[in-house]
Parts: sequence; structure tokens; C-alpha cells
Amino acid sequence: MKSDRTTDTRDHLLATGTDIILGKGFAAAGLSEILGAAGVPKGSFYHYFESKEGYGVALLERYFEASLSRIDQLLADRELDGRAKLDVYFDAWHPEHGATENETSCSSRCLAVKLSGEVSDLSDDMRRALEHGMARIVERLAAIILIGRADGSIGPGEDAGQLAAALYQLWLGAALVGKVRHSTQPYAIARSGTAALLKPKET
Repeated sequence: MKSDRTTDTRDHLLATGTDIILGKGFAAAGLSEILGAAGVPKGSFYHYFESKEGYGVALLERYFEASLSRIDQLLADRELDGRAKLDVYFDAWHPEHGATENETSCSSRCLAVKLSGEVSDLSDDMRRALEHGMARIVERLAAIILIGRADGSIGPGEDAGQLAAALYQLWLGAALVGKVRHSTQPYAIARSGTAALLKPKET
């Protein structure tokens, strides 16, 4: 069983590396830079991770666990209907209130956006971590869609899992295009597309 100190140091390394990698990418971020920024001796890295690739897998697993925890809080919120839950989730992808056109929140904070194109060909282990994490998010979104259909806030339609995947891919694409264009317009397009796909039942 790992000691608290070991767990804390490992998580500190992951948190420090996340900030650096979000800025410059996985390949360009050297272990020496990460260890130096974390204040951890260079010889200690392999006590916590087998390789830089293993470190990358751990980064992604940590990122997705945090994302899933936030979705689970939405699932448990009895004050929000299904559509409102999805709005809260996808609003978090959009630039934060008061951000400039060049400061899209997901492009600056989202490891899935930052690394999906870079590491899918670089590391099969990291690609699988991305694939598994994304699949788990889609499962949670499908559960929210079913809640929305039950309460009438989301209209009937295709299989909930397929719809959830379509929505996730829509917003992932918006984040990527927004990053390329330094624009928030792709998020507005994604929001309009989401509204069309989730049109509630007519009363």
C-alpha cells in the first residue's frame, strides 16, 4: 500500500506536468522540466512511473477521473432536469465568462483536446487511455439523456448512447476548431447543434 507521502508526491508530479503539457504538448515537455517545476529530484521519477509513456497514461486517467466526478455530481443533482444537466456540462466547454476570443477554456484546460491528435499515433497505451476515458464520459452523458427523456426536457429520438457520442464529438470538434481559429464561434455552432438534437417533446 502506498504511503500518503508517496501518493501526494505522485499527484503533485501529475498536477505539475498537466500544467506544462497543456501549454506545450506531451512530446515537447521534458521530464527534467516537469521534475524541476515540481521540486522533485530527477532520480525519483521512476519510483513513481515506469516511463514517460506511463506518466502520460496516468495524466489522462487523472484527468478523466476528475471529469467523471463532475458529471456524477450532475447526475446526482435532483434540482436539475436532464437538459439542464447537459447544459451545465457543455457550458463548461465554452470560454469562461469574461474570457477573450483567444482564451477558450477547453483549449487551455482540456487534456483530451490537447493530446488526442498528438499522442494517438505516438503511444498506443495513451491512445487507449483516451479511448477508455471518452467512452466512460459518453456513458454518463447517455444516462443524463435518459433522465431528460423521462422528465420531458429532452425529446425522443435515436439511441441515447449514439446521441451522447454525437454530442461529445460535436463539442470536441468545436474545441479543436476553436483552438485553430482562436475563436469562440465554433462553440456557438455546437450549442445550436445541441439544441436541435435535444429538442424537447412538444406539449
